[in-house]
Amino acid sequence: MTMRATFALACCLLIASCSAAPPDPGPVFDNEGNQAVGCMKHQPAAPGARYLDPGQVRTDETLPLLRYYTANGRKAYCDHAAPSAADRAWAGVYVSLGAERVNVAGLLG
Repeated sequence: MTMRATFALACCLLIASCSAAPPDPGPVFDNEGNQAVGCMKHQPAAPGARYLDPGQVRTDETLPLLRYYTANGRKAYCDHAAPSAADRAWAGVYVSLGAERVNVAGLLG
């Protein structure tokens, strides 16, 4: 392989690696705008890598989750339904971050 061909191949590989989209880190926890609520709404999707992968966890994303469940985790859902699998997964993240399980015990079952 000539030097020119090697250089062209290296450039193509570099461009291809730079254009690859990073993996989707998953949804951001919906803390209902950090407003006082009388009941909780269900989370539309389960947590992703931004909450589960230690390399992607960010304080500015976990603090709203911690505040929300500390203040509201013992409240019923507005539709009076049981927690969904996604709700239970978020409550599990809350506990895994070191928060008090008692605040979300009803969500975890």
